[in-house]
Amino acid sequence: MNEPLPSLKGLPRALARRSAIDPFIVMDVMGEANAREQAGADIIHMEVGQPGTPAPRAARERAAKALANDRLGYTEALGLPRLREAIARYMSERYRIAVSAERVVVTSGSSAGFVLAFLALLDTGESLGLPSPGYPCYRQILKAVGARPRLIETNGQGRWIPTISDVEALKAEGAAGLLLASPNNPTGTMALPGRLAELARALKRERLWLIADEIYHGLEYDAPADTALAHSDEAIVVNSFSKYFSMTGWRIGWLVVPEALIRPIERLAQNLYISPSAIAQEAAIGAFDGIEELEAIKRGYARNRAMLLEELPRAGLTSILPADGAFYLYAEVTRFGADSEAFAKAMLREIGVAITPGIDFDPEHGRSYVRFSYAGPEADMREAARRIASWLKGK
Repeated sequence: MNEPLPSLKGLPRALARRSAIDPFIVMDVMGEANAREQAGADIIHMEVGQPGTPAPRAARERAAKALANDRLGYTEALGLPRLREAIARYMSERYRIAVSAERVVVTSGSSAGFVLAFLALLDTGESLGLPSPGYPCYRQILKAVGARPRLIETNGQGRWIPTISDVEALKAEGAAGLLLASPNNPTGTMALPGRLAELARALKRERLWLIADEIYHGLEYDAPADTALAHSDEAIVVNSFSKYFSMTGWRIGWLVVPEALIRPIERLAQNLYISPSAIAQEAAIGAFDGIEELEAIKRGYARNRAMLLEELPRAGLTSILPADGAFYLYAEVTRFGADSEAFAKAMLREIGVAITPGIDFDPEHGRSYVRFSYAGPEADMREAARRIASWLKGK
């Protein structure tokens, strides 16, 4: 349910209804965890999908050089040409496909990328298909821009990824398209080989948009993630330097869009954002020289993942979704008798481990699940597992 609009007391008139969207619960959990930490509590953060490491050294060194020598004024609304070229080169090499720098749009984090894509593609009242469970900000951004989220219930049989039947249902209902994340947040699951290609073909056949959230690409553990661009030139890809590149606070991301969308999105970006942060763009250029360091960080995530997949089931969390990528585990908690919100609040209060309740990601079934982020330092993740195991023994 959306939060109620505040009282008119002290205000000249009512606020716009778009401001009554649901909170991003993980940020509320982080706020409470930070407050407890500042008050002296020993808190382990497993709530926010945030690497426990800084930006790679090459990114920080380039940023420092830019601070010392550059004016750091406005850039082009679509981003620095040399960054767009670096992104296009990185994607072309990673996926072995041709990506033109002209189709790359640098954004103020992936969040701005979603805003730009939704505004460019969806008129007021139109709907977009969203797999559930899924990243909650998709829903709330859509509502804020006057569009409608159309949730698609997924399941374990389909590895929590939509099906061709879902695409056909979206077409029948008049939806504008489908947003697909692989690896997914919160589940960590990825589309099975061939599924992304099938969905791309079906969406093209039905003349629906495909928006691909690829911000967790690079963070896969058993097989590489597939890009939508390998299957459709009409796909809109959203990516970010936040996750694999360990640059959350720099707020820098990118889109790859069809040629026909470049100018419309440029006009939106000019008016909404003027340009992305100049210093963050300089750091992002440097980040591509830090791949060896980033791969070492990823190996730490893999160790955290393996340890938690062994320790959490021993502690009683025996139902965990397959964790193909990203840095999340999505675990069922119904056997412990409390819904996920109460479970997460009690865990933070009693043992100082912050996690996110599933209702953030799935309004229908999320009270049965919680999400653990294992992006933190290895020592913290091991200590969290110890605390959780001890705590759950009394449940």
